[in-house]
Amino acid sequence: MSSVVEKIESLRNALHEHNHRYYVLDQPTISDYRFDQMLRELQQLEKDYPEFNDLNSPTQRVGGGVTKSFETIAHRFPMYSLSNTYSREELELWEERLQKILGTEAVITYSCELKFDGLAVSLLYENGIFVRGATRGNGSIGENITLNLKTIKSIPLTLTGNPPSLLEVRGEVFIPKSQFLTLNQKREHAGLQTYANTRNTAAGSLRQLDSKITAERPLDIFIYGVGSTNSPDFNNSHWENLEKLKLFGFKVNPYNELAKTPESAISFYEKWLSKKELIDYDCDGIVFKINQIDFQEILGTVGREPRWAIAYKFPAEQAVTKLLDIQTNIGRTGSINPYAILEPVEVGGVIVRQATLHNEEYIISKDLRIGDWVTVERAGEVIPQIVHRNESRRNGSEIIFKMPSLCPSCSSITSRLENEAALYCTNAQCPAQLERLLEHFVSKVAMDIDGLGIKTTTSLIDNGLIGDVSDIFFLDKNNLENIERMGEKSINNLINSIEKSKSQPFSRVITGLGISHVGSEVAEILVNEFKNIDSLMNVTAEELQQIPSIGPKIAISLVDFFQKETNRLIIEKLKTSGIKTELENQNGKSNNNLLNQQKFVVTGKMENFSRTEIQNLIKENGGLVTNQVSNSTNFLIAGSDAGSKLNTAIENNVTILSESEFLKMISS
Repeated sequence: MSSVVEKIESLRNALHEHNHRYYVLDQPTISDYRFDQMLRELQQLEKDYPEFNDLNSPTQRVGGGVTKSFETIAHRFPMYSLSNTYSREELELWEERLQKILGTEAVITYSCELKFDGLAVSLLYENGIFVRGATRGNGSIGENITLNLKTIKSIPLTLTGNPPSLLEVRGEVFIPKSQFLTLNQKREHAGLQTYANTRNTAAGSLRQLDSKITAERPLDIFIYGVGSTNSPDFNNSHWENLEKLKLFGFKVNPYNELAKTPESAISFYEKWLSKKELIDYDCDGIVFKINQIDFQEILGTVGREPRWAIAYKFPAEQAVTKLLDIQTNIGRTGSINPYAILEPVEVGGVIVRQATLHNEEYIISKDLRIGDWVTVERAGEVIPQIVHRNESRRNGSEIIFKMPSLCPSCSSITSRLENEAALYCTNAQCPAQLERLLEHFVSKVAMDIDGLGIKTTTSLIDNGLIGDVSDIFFLDKNNLENIERMGEKSINNLINSIEKSKSQPFSRVITGLGISHVGSEVAEILVNEFKNIDSLMNVTAEELQQIPSIGPKIAISLVDFFQKETNRLIIEKLKTSGIKTELENQNGKSNNNLLNQQKFVVTGKMENFSRTEIQNLIKENGGLVTNQVSNSTNFLIAGSDAGSKLNTAIENNVTILSESEFLKMISS
């Protein structure tokens, strides 16, 4: 029996190594035929001796596990989005802002990376074994797609070298363009509909409930960073982290470069702008990341975007078509948004029929008229927009568009807020506004209530059963029996889904309210700061702006929302509905306020925790975290190599704690 175990382990190790050489290093050392022979031999041994089966065996990559639905899991550390720029001037302004925050003496280096177009994922390894993978989701919570990720042969199931006992990495799953072409040719030959683009196909493949289907798709991955780890060896520089990840067996983009000056970073961008067609995957720009980890922590994040990284996008693909009409829709905050109806045209592999027009100022600044011939591009290669008109093709029949003085939905007077270009409906009970808000409130990023589609929502509003979002939680079977297309089964499913949504965390409730500029990432920050809805309702704009990542626009929007009597009444109804209106810790109990809003700064290398984990502990226990030491700072938690912050703390008579002293403080 020991010889069987040895043979199985030998085959598994060899196949893992050959997979790595073929799919990561592109340096195969055996033929495909020999690889297949070894794989079949291992499959037979695992069949004959099922007691030695291993979920991370190379034989598991073929898929076959079926999931009824994807469970949601919280990321150990948020997966942020990137801010975009399309011009050299904006990039230089970004660099100037960073230098101003870090100080003129700070020597910044940049990790320059191709921005490939795929789906961001998180991979968690424990003791070198792949245990869980998830989609980015809303940045804080993603979907568990472990079975599907295991089918991607460039993802190591077991790590090589000497990895830390806990390591979570982030990467982008994509489909090479050559493989995408072959996939579509096979589908066309089989009489199946071909796929539109690589990104949507990759995303759809990862969300298949049957992992065997995923295994048939030519998915690949590049790892672009560390999410979290219990090792102190990743606290120095991003570039060094990427080099370590290569040693563990991860596939890192080989074209990455470390730039020591802004000029070198720009040269990297210009090089790949001229060579992007030679790359075998969709690449829409270059990502610049501040290399030094301590600089990244000083810079922090704004909303859902880290200050220390930016995507410099390549010029978008364009096409010429006719502007057939300009129409408007109502957003969930009451904004009246114009959009263009276009003669269908292909832009970057996608048929475009509509384009955003932002607001009336945008239309006037470009002098757009119904009937114009216009140039269209996909902004960020996602949202179509009109770049400019072709005045030479005008024949006099074009029509000047004017924004409506009355709301197209409820005929209420429209108005503009001070310092805003957008036009708003002044009626808080506007049916169209309510429809959009309800659509957002029940969506997966908010309360995740199945069974409330647009038609059902419209019927409920028209029948007077829903006048605001809180009314959802007071629906019952008697209300719903007379609604069109609502049978007994769909009614029961909806009632059950509403009841289930009451367990959604407090942050999802805040996200669902549809407050301007308050998305899921900002909602997480707010609930961690204020802990319950009453505290949040009564906060001032000045207090809000003391929080890192909360600027004046978010602060004013939030205060304005809670000052409106109609919104406060909705909140009171929500509080009686049974949904969560306060923050809970992992044990389901209300978060404590042990640290009583005292301000902490964390600096230096910790022994047992990362700085981010220490900061999370502070927030979980009711403390505040800031980046800079001042005379209002209560405590500095200092690890080794604490640097200038330690000197500033001493000068300002700030109490200095070691990591162990802080842990004793919160444990007591």
